[in-house]
Amino acid sequence: MNAACDALVAGLDTPSLRILAACTRAEADYDVHDLLPAALDELGLTFYPVGSEAGQEAAAQALARRMLAGELTPREFTFRIHQRHGHELPLTERLAELHDEYGILEYGDRTVDEVDVEVTAEARRLAARPTTPDEPTESPR
Repeated sequence: MNAACDALVAGLDTPSLRILAACTRAEADYDVHDLLPAALDELGLTFYPVGSEAGQEAAAQALARRMLAGELTPREFTFRIHQRHGHELPLTERLAELHDEYGILEYGDRTVDEVDVEVTAEARRLAARPTTPDEPTESPR
């Protein structure tokens, strides 16, 4: 609801976005699940079902772009990836491993700079990956 209001204030305007922005907090628990896919579609955005692998991959790509833009350090980036996805998401498995490497630097022969370089390369690979959803964008009813 707040994001829908912010979008309207920013100049985005679609019928579903107006309806979504008008929802009260009480209505949001019930109506957002039905309204959000249509609002996103009208804005040309992709709806990722909660917990979907496509959604997790899109979130990881967004984090990679933030790191490359200087908003996160390589170590912070790997921490967030590892925290959110563990070693379970194939696309980010190497980043989770690199987060583990940060934790054992004092016992090995690698430096922080060497791990940072590899993390940055992984972030570039991830950010450059096409973003096409593998799952349907319709919400279950």
